[in-house]
Amino acid sequence: MQPSAANPVDYSLVESLAKNQHRKAYDGVIQYGTAGFRTKADILDHVLFRMGLLTVLRSQVKKAAIGLMITASHNPEADNGVKLVDPNGEMLESSWETIATRLANVQDSQVVSTLQEIIKEQNIDTSYPASVIIGRDTRSSSLPLSQAAVEGVKAMNGNLKDFGVVTTPQLHYVVHCTNTNGAYGVPTVEGYYEKISKAFKTAVGGKKDNDKYIGKVQIDAANGVGALAVKEFKKQLSDVIDIQIYNDGNGQLNHMCGADYVKIQQIPPVNDPLKPLVRSVSIDGDADRIVYYYTDENNKFHLLDGDRIAILVAAHFKELLEKSNLDLQLGLVQTAYANGGSTAYISETLKVPVACVPTGVKHLHHKALEFDIGVYFEANGHGTIVFKDSAVQIIRTAADNPSLSENQRTAAHTLSSIIDVINQTVGDALSDMLLVELILRAKGWDTVAWEKSYRDLPNRQVKVKVQDRNAITTTDAERRCVTPMGLQEKIDEIVAKYPKGRSFVRPSGTEDVVRVYAECDRIEDVEKLAAQVSIAVFELAGGIGTKPVVP
Repeated sequence: MQPSAANPVDYSLVESLAKNQHRKAYDGVIQYGTAGFRTKADILDHVLFRMGLLTVLRSQVKKAAIGLMITASHNPEADNGVKLVDPNGEMLESSWETIATRLANVQDSQVVSTLQEIIKEQNIDTSYPASVIIGRDTRSSSLPLSQAAVEGVKAMNGNLKDFGVVTTPQLHYVVHCTNTNGAYGVPTVEGYYEKISKAFKTAVGGKKDNDKYIGKVQIDAANGVGALAVKEFKKQLSDVIDIQIYNDGNGQLNHMCGADYVKIQQIPPVNDPLKPLVRSVSIDGDADRIVYYYTDENNKFHLLDGDRIAILVAAHFKELLEKSNLDLQLGLVQTAYANGGSTAYISETLKVPVACVPTGVKHLHHKALEFDIGVYFEANGHGTIVFKDSAVQIIRTAADNPSLSENQRTAAHTLSSIIDVINQTVGDALSDMLLVELILRAKGWDTVAWEKSYRDLPNRQVKVKVQDRNAITTTDAERRCVTPMGLQEKIDEIVAKYPKGRSFVRPSGTEDVVRVYAECDRIEDVEKLAAQVSIAVFELAGGIGTKPVVP
C-alpha cells in the first residue's frame, strides 16, 4: 500500500502500537553507534518498531529504497541490533544517527509527536511511496525483532520487501542494486551469488592451483548466517576452489570462534582442524569481517588480518595499473588500529598514498571514495574496494582497446573481471575472501609467501571497564586522547620506553569499556606496554572491577 493524500498515515494506530505492543522495556539511553543500535536483544523490540517507522521517513527524504538489517555481528547470541542502510548500500548518514537515537529513546507517548517533528524539521514529503528492504541474521531473537520492524513500516504505509535470513553484505548489495535499477546487479540474493561467482571464475580462468598456491581453503563461519552463504559459494565454485566449512551453525554463535575472536585472541578458533600450513579463514557472525591465519610446522599461530589483506590488494592493483598503463589514482585508507609495520610498507615501499580516519567503516568508505580506486580495511578485517564510475569506464574501455598492446589489454581485462568479484557497498567477508584467493593464485603464493611481504609489529588489544566510556574523548583520527586530563601525557611517557612503541585508547561504541591498542618492536614487551597503558586508563578514567597488572 502506497502513502498518498488519499491514504494518510493513521497516527492513532502508530500511537497505539507504541504504547501497547511495542512499549519501551528499558529506561536507559540506547545510542546509534558505528554499528547501529546494539545491546541485549530483550530490550530492543521498541527500537525495532521505531526504526521501522523511521526508515519510511528516510526513504521519503532520499526518494529511494532504504535497508534495515537486524544483527549484532560478532556479539554473543544474547545480543542483537539494527543498522539502517542508505540508498547506495552505505551506512546511515551521520546526521540521521542522531535522529535515530532521539526517536529510539523518547517516551512511548512522544513517538508520534517526535515523528511529526522530524517530518517538519526535514521537510519530508510524506506522500512519496516509501520503500524499505529488511534482512536479519540467524539469532533466535532476530525473527521477532524483524516482525516489530515490519509493523513499524506498515504503520507508516511503507512498501516492504523482507528478504528474511541474509548476511549483512547481501542486504547492502540488494539495497544498492534496487536503487540503481539493476545497473549494479540483480537485486536478489540469487543475483548476488551469480554475479560474484561468475566474475571469480572469469578472473581465475578455471585453474585450481598455481605454483605454491593450492586451491583449497578452510573457513570458520562463526556459527552465524555467513555459513549459509559459504555453503552456496562452495556449491557454485566447486570446480575452481575447494571450500571446507566448520563452525557452520551447529555450535554457539561467535563463541570462541569468528574473525573478532581470532583477531583479538590471536589463536585459532574452536573446532579448527589444525592442519599445519593450511590456508584458513575466519569470518564474523554476519559475514562482513574476515581474517586469514595458519599454523606452521611448530604449531605457531600466524595471523593475516585486514592490514595484510589491504596491502595484498593494493600491491596487486598497483601492478595491474602499471601493466595496463592506466593513469588512475590508487589510495589506501586505514584507522589507528592499522599496524605500524603495514603503514610503513604502504608509504615507503609500495609508495601508495595512505590516509588515516576514525574507526568505523563509514569513515573509511567516504575517504576511499576520494580516490579513483580506494582500498580500505580496518585491521579487524572489515573493508572493501571502491571504484569511481569514471575509473570503471576507463578500465573496461582499455580492456577492449585495440590500440593498446596485448599485455596492456590483458592487465586491464583482469582488472575489469576483479571489479565484479568485489561487493563495493560494504565490507563483505566472502567477496573479500574470493578476491584474496584470486590474487594469491595469480601470484602463485601460499600464506607463508604472503606473510613475508612485510613484518608486522607485535601488538595487543585489551579492554578496561569504566564507569562512563564518554569520559574518554579523542582527536587526530582517535590517535590522541583529549580527556581525561593527563592521560595522553601518561601514555606518551609509557610509550617512549619501548622501541617503535605506539599506543592509543578510545571508548567503545557499544559498551562501557575503553579499548586499548599497543604495539612495539619486541614481542616480549608488548604485553607490558598494553598493561601499563591499561593501568593509566583505569586510574585516570574511572576504571571499575579488577585493576590491570603488568605481567
